[in-house]
Amino acid sequence: MAAGLLALAACAPTVGPEPPQVQAQQAPITAEPLEPVAPVDRTVKVALLVPLTGNAAELGQGMLEAAQMALFDLGDDSFQLIPRDTKGTPGGASEAARDAIAEGAQLILGPLYSSSVGAVRPAVQGAGLGMISFSNNMSQAGSGAWTIGFSPDNQVRRVVSYARSQGIGRIGSLAPRDAYGDAVSTALNAAALDFGARVVRTERYDPAATDLSPAVQSLASGGPGSLDAVMLAEGGPKLRSVASLLPAFQIDPAQVRLLGTGMWDDPTLGSEPALVGGWYAAPDPAARRDFEQRFESIYGRRPPRLATLAYDAAALAAVLARNGGPAPFDMMALTNPNGFAGVDGIFRLRPDGLVDRGLAVMEVTPNGNRVIDPAPSSFQALGF
Repeated sequence: MAAGLLALAACAPTVGPEPPQVQAQQAPITAEPLEPVAPVDRTVKVALLVPLTGNAAELGQGMLEAAQMALFDLGDDSFQLIPRDTKGTPGGASEAARDAIAEGAQLILGPLYSSSVGAVRPAVQGAGLGMISFSNNMSQAGSGAWTIGFSPDNQVRRVVSYARSQGIGRIGSLAPRDAYGDAVSTALNAAALDFGARVVRTERYDPAATDLSPAVQSLASGGPGSLDAVMLAEGGPKLRSVASLLPAFQIDPAQVRLLGTGMWDDPTLGSEPALVGGWYAAPDPAARRDFEQRFESIYGRRPPRLATLAYDAAALAAVLARNGGPAPFDMMALTNPNGFAGVDGIFRLRPDGLVDRGLAVMEVTPNGNRVIDPAPSSFQALGF
């Protein structure tokens, strides 16, 4: 098992030296028969709500298999995983949650989609349980529910912090006019304020637009030298398209650093020359390489990217169940300020339902993306 996964157990209480042995006195013999003691049921049940049928069945199956790997790696005989099919719908997720609660689940892992999180929340809160969902929609966090999906907030904060340390102070932004663009823009403004940078211009555009030239032209209206960096809240073909437009409007990527989010976590980005040299924040790919290789050796295929979320959530539950006593999933245990080390690096559940992650800063190169600032090994290293 990877050393990083073993670090999850570091949150268990430390066992001190054994006390000196004392000669025990023999108990007096009594004529009264001893009553038999009923065995204590130590079974800890944790539900996993993922889509096992419907359009996302392949993803859900991969997440289930990853959770089973975590159970094998870190669980003991008292830990029981209860998988339930959400069918990829809010109604299916609600039914799955009620069924798992009726079976005695003490913690809910999942569901995947934010709409399903909202549907599940009443039953979970009514039962007084915690829920670690795989959504990255931060509006669904809070009141005993956590969203451990890869949120743009962590990614933007990390890359802006690094950029500021490299002397970048004036940042522009291109973002779609949708929920993701809103999240990136909000995170950028907050990070710039915290780290002493300025967001000098933000351009939003219709996410359905095929020609982004007007938005790029408006962003460049300050003239050459007005920007130190540009945040591009896109991925895939549209990211390549908008990046290729920048030089035509005098935003030279050789002079203006391009910044991105986890949507840039694509080893082929370097095929677009304008993106070479760009920075983004993401989990260190080396940290999950062992997991991916083991998953493929067991199941004969590559894991879906989100499978690591299920592994880390199940591993966290298994470790707390093993070391947490009669209430392994209370708020204090789940929100340990030291956090936990998982396949995607260190992470920490906050009391407000959000999740802090320790991310690496990556640079796009023609031959793939490389780490230029390693992921931290503790939250003390991040200063919070």
